[in-house]
Amino acid sequence: MRARELPPLVVSSMPDRPAVSIVVPAYDEERRIERMLLEALAYFRQRGRAVEILVVDDGSRDHTSGVVGRLARAWPELRLIRLAQNHGKGYAVRTGVVNAVGDSVLLADADGATPIVELERLEQALSLGNDVSVGSRAVSPDAGVHVERRWYRHVMGRTFHRLVETLAVKGVRDTQCGFKLFRGPVAHDLFSRMRMSGFSFDVEVLLMAQRRGYRIAEVPINWVHQPGSKVNVVRDSFRMAADVIAIRANCLRGEYDQPRVTPYSEMAAALPAVNPTPSP
Repeated sequence: MRARELPPLVVSSMPDRPAVSIVVPAYDEERRIERMLLEALAYFRQRGRAVEILVVDDGSRDHTSGVVGRLARAWPELRLIRLAQNHGKGYAVRTGVVNAVGDSVLLADADGATPIVELERLEQALSLGNDVSVGSRAVSPDAGVHVERRWYRHVMGRTFHRLVETLAVKGVRDTQCGFKLFRGPVAHDLFSRMRMSGFSFDVEVLLMAQRRGYRIAEVPINWVHQPGSKVNVVRDSFRMAADVIAIRANCLRGEYDQPRVTPYSEMAAALPAVNPTPSP
């Protein structure tokens, strides 16, 4: 779908606070990100729902920022945050979350492996009283969803899950799926405490969520592998294993007891009330 085919934006029907903030970390994604963004924009406009999409360019070497910037000039729902250098996916996601203002915060990958309509499954889980909805590819055949992924990624995921289950997060079969939904205040509380900058940030955030008593639902979703993944099976497997050990150590030392940055909800509450001044 080309940008000109999107339905027109009706500004008057949208509240100041978006219902959903979508955080999209991006590194060298010029070839994949436009399709994903246009799909999300069309989805929300067709339903008359207010959204903000925050793309965090994590020091890309290609024209990712140029693609997003071009779309942002036409679609005010879209915001670009550009980091000067590459820090890692976790760092980029945290940067987006601490700048998000939506009632809920969705994490979504730039490759569009999960269709945006799957958000409805996650929102249903929040409506049932959960605080975090985790999109899951670790599903049974009768779950009513379709998952396509490479065999080596499946093997890597199963091995990593055993380590995570032993040292960190209990009861979540797929911690690494990039499609997760948080209540807004919960997202700010958790991501303000993050320490990890790489792919293992999901484990860290879910561990903190469990320790802080938030209710987590694991929700089966449709997911299809997209070519162009930035994950190196060998290198990143060892790095993520080391990160899980570090996360466990951080937990034992109490590193997650206090936030590293002030959560947005606390900053907003601390702002003084402003009385509008009549125009002369």
